[in-house]
Amino acid sequence: MVDVYVELKERRYPISIGARLLAEPSSYYPLKRGDKVMIVTNPTVAAHYLQTVKTTLSQIGCQVSEVLLPDGEKYKTFASLNLIFTALLEAKHGRDTTILALGGGVIGDVAGFAAASYQRGVRFIQVPTTLLAQVDSSVGGKTAVNHELGKNMIGAFYQPAKVIIDTDTLRTLPEREVSAGLAEVIKYGAILDQAFFVWLEQHIDALVQLDTATLQYCIQRCCELKAMTVAKDETEQGERALLNLGHTFGHAIETHLGYGVWLHGEAVSTGMMMAAYLSYHLGDLTQQDITRLQALLLAAKLPVFSPEGMTAEQYLPHMMRDKKVLAGQLRLILLKSLGQAYVTADVDKTLVLQAIQDCIHSH
Repeated sequence: MVDVYVELKERRYPISIGARLLAEPSSYYPLKRGDKVMIVTNPTVAAHYLQTVKTTLSQIGCQVSEVLLPDGEKYKTFASLNLIFTALLEAKHGRDTTILALGGGVIGDVAGFAAASYQRGVRFIQVPTTLLAQVDSSVGGKTAVNHELGKNMIGAFYQPAKVIIDTDTLRTLPEREVSAGLAEVIKYGAILDQAFFVWLEQHIDALVQLDTATLQYCIQRCCELKAMTVAKDETEQGERALLNLGHTFGHAIETHLGYGVWLHGEAVSTGMMMAAYLSYHLGDLTQQDITRLQALLLAAKLPVFSPEGMTAEQYLPHMMRDKKVLAGQLRLILLKSLGQAYVTADVDKTLVLQAIQDCIHSH
């Protein structure tokens, strides 16, 4: 097991990464005998891991209850949030309770927002079971629900007390979900770490095949890069926005198609290609860079073209509602090179449309 720390101004918290952590009582520190815990999960994850977590928490001496939310991005809603509040109130959980999120990004985001809001804030532990949640959404305290007009529009910055990443949970993950997680992995290399990008080019096949040692290093490096970024800019005033490479385009795809039709990582993959083409039109990336990024995404079994039937013009209304829009200016994350990103609000809309067009498959 290895611990990576997220260092914030007023406190720090650990991300524990390793195999078989769910069945290990010491993984759940700071929980102790007598603590009340509400596990938030969904039926898919519960079938695999709920009993293990409950058994381990019982060994510690915790009083455990659980609430199951429906599975899928389209259930990242106020209704799901309310299911958690109802369960907490019915089981008489007070301000001294702990909410434990057991699942992927949707569970983590909704449970985290519930923890931020319930009695104005209770302790929160993340136990991410998808690759995407392990490398990205469980770390750094972004919590939210979706609104039909936009993704992640209502939420809070609320940091967990701990993140427990058991790499064995990836064994039960559908191949498509593994690929979706790899989109966020590739993003870290593209924005922050050229050497990691090269490492990914060399190891992508082992990652797709879920090789344990390769995965463990990969997750650790992503968590280090994310922790470093969050430590500098917890509430995304500046540098943390770099983590959104491809997301403004990607969120437009998700919102346009309906949440859950494309997985978040799939939409981000195509979004990164659009950001790369835009960076190319601005004279920063070379054609070779675009070829390398596309080859890596394809090796991870990810889409690199816009969804069929979605036109370039259909992207803009969604993009203009993005959380990164300031004073009516579209802010985008672009690449100076593979491994170096920047935020800009100064991009000609015709170039943005051109970059989207570049990723529209000419059938």
